[in-house]
Amino acid sequence: MRISLILPAKNEAEGLRRTLPGVRAVLPDAEVIVVDDGSSDDTAAVAREFGATVLSSPYSMGNGAAIKRGARAATGEVLMFMDADGQHDAALIPPLIARLDEGYDMVVGARGWDGQASVGRGLANGLYNRVASLMTGFQVADLTSGFRVVRADKFKEFLHLLPNGFSYPTTITMAFFRSAYAVAYHPIPVAKRLGKSHIKPLRDGVRFLLIIFKIATLYSPLKLFAPAAIVFALLGLGNYAYTFITEGRFTNMSALLLSASVIVFLIGLVSEQITSLTYVKGREQ
Repeated sequence: MRISLILPAKNEAEGLRRTLPGVRAVLPDAEVIVVDDGSSDDTAAVAREFGATVLSSPYSMGNGAAIKRGARAATGEVLMFMDADGQHDAALIPPLIARLDEGYDMVVGARGWDGQASVGRGLANGLYNRVASLMTGFQVADLTSGFRVVRADKFKEFLHLLPNGFSYPTTITMAFFRSAYAVAYHPIPVAKRLGKSHIKPLRDGVRFLLIIFKIATLYSPLKLFAPAAIVFALLGLGNYAYTFITEGRFTNMSALLLSASVIVFLIGLVSEQITSLTYVKGREQ
């Protein structure tokens, strides 16, 4: 079983010096691909120094774009993804790969609270995990972890869905659950990263907030739109009951709320059909 290890890297020369020797020791025969996402330091040179295949971008395209480029170039039957910033211990790779033999299609390294970059990030990730668990009906231990191993043929079905930004783990996780591919979570420790994080709270805060809605729309839009439609319907009926009792008439506000309920429900129904077609498209590619 040939393994391709993909590391997206932007200005991660020091992180690669820590990560790649351990990778080579654990997976001496693996295909190692470092996707240099427009780095201005020695990222590409360090990667080549340790025998990795380097895919360089002339400018930064984003973490998700690097993942997609690496996956397209990979020749292995199994794809392994990990961060190039020194946070992930290469010694944890074999236990993740071993769990594929238990019948899983993707195994994700799940961080504990002590593995979060900050309290804010920890709270946000906890919220994402809870929403994803409610949507899928399965326990999602770490929705945004970048340390994972997956069967290549199944991962490549969803390349057209993956964003170019930071939320590729969210997208691929929800796509696997939606397609009934088995996902497992394996607890891992996480070291302190080398260098600065490329995530900026002010710039990315709203983007990560939108992940909550993306979770729902990727898995089953109707689960998001139906409750909203019910709320509008209850408000409309409540307003009608109140105005009928107090004024004896049906008001424009009641009509507006009830109309909104129907419209929101129909949008959810159409979105559900579009989502189903999207996953069919992925399997046909």
